[in-house]
Amino acid sequence: MNKTYVIAEAGVNHNGNEALAFKLVDVACEAGADAVKFQTFKAKQLVTKEARQANYQKINTQKEETQHEMLSRLELSYEVHHQLRSYCAEKNIEFMSSAFDSESLYFLVNDLSLKTLKIPSGEITNAPFLLEHAKTGCHLILSTGMANLAEIEAALGVIAFGYISSPTVQPDIPAFYEAYLSDSGQKILQEKVTLLHCTTEYPTPLDDVNLRAMDTLKSAFNLPVGYSDHTEGIFVPIAAVARGAVVIEKHFTLDKNMDGPDHKASLNPEELKDMVKHIRATERIMGSGIKGPRPSELSNKAIARKSLIANVAIKQGDSFTDKNVSILRPGDGMTPFRYWELLGSHATQDFEEGQLIK
Repeated sequence: MNKTYVIAEAGVNHNGNEALAFKLVDVACEAGADAVKFQTFKAKQLVTKEARQANYQKINTQKEETQHEMLSRLELSYEVHHQLRSYCAEKNIEFMSSAFDSESLYFLVNDLSLKTLKIPSGEITNAPFLLEHAKTGCHLILSTGMANLAEIEAALGVIAFGYISSPTVQPDIPAFYEAYLSDSGQKILQEKVTLLHCTTEYPTPLDDVNLRAMDTLKSAFNLPVGYSDHTEGIFVPIAAVARGAVVIEKHFTLDKNMDGPDHKASLNPEELKDMVKHIRATERIMGSGIKGPRPSELSNKAIARKSLIANVAIKQGDSFTDKNVSILRPGDGMTPFRYWELLGSHATQDFEEGQLIK
């Protein structure tokens, strides 16, 4: 059975509060998620002081402020990151975080020793930052919200270049393209990169989910594909698992009514638990793909199928005809596939009316 890797996205739903961050880890553990993911950034290195909020951020925070003002309240100190990393190890859940600036990236890799990094959708055109991620040598999960196939291919070219190029090779667009097309570039991408289909709207309208794009990504890039979900509820990520998602990422919160930009588009603790439970059930029902009788149905074959039956009493030596042979349950006699073979042959024994012909 293929197991979907479930990332419970805490993001900034701790509101900058250390105690809430630890409670979010507890909720992710209780729900059965494989990882709990935060966001690591320095507001001053992420956004200008004048950058406007997204519409959903204005609505959800109900504050007229800049992104810089909002994000400054949502930073977690490096010390708290260390504590969360240790706490996750104790709880046997993977600690993950997305970096939004170079300093944060190197902190996650060099200080926290993370082996897998999640690159958010907004960074997919940030070629220098993509290159920094690849040069860490870590496994990368790349969200593709807002991107078309050409942009995704360009991002993968940067990542391939970062993985395989020597420090003396100058990064530029032709070099990225060459790295992407090379055998070694393709090999390392397949070993280390997972793509996430994503729609960057909070919450995402159902008409904009487009789960078939997962198939397009897999066909275009021959990489593992998952899904980062921003819809309301748990239905869509479960459907994504049924469509083959190898990773599911979903925001969750302690309380949807808390102040903050992402709470309203997040799952509450009970919903997160239900999502994981239904994902695990979906994995079980997908099976191997081999069509054949399952163990639970074998005992029903004789009950549900039919056999060749003596329709009337038949004497030894009589010919079998369409008048004295019928097809009835149970199915533990001669298969009806031999009906035409039987007709015209002679009985080698007496058969009573209703007796299975064997």
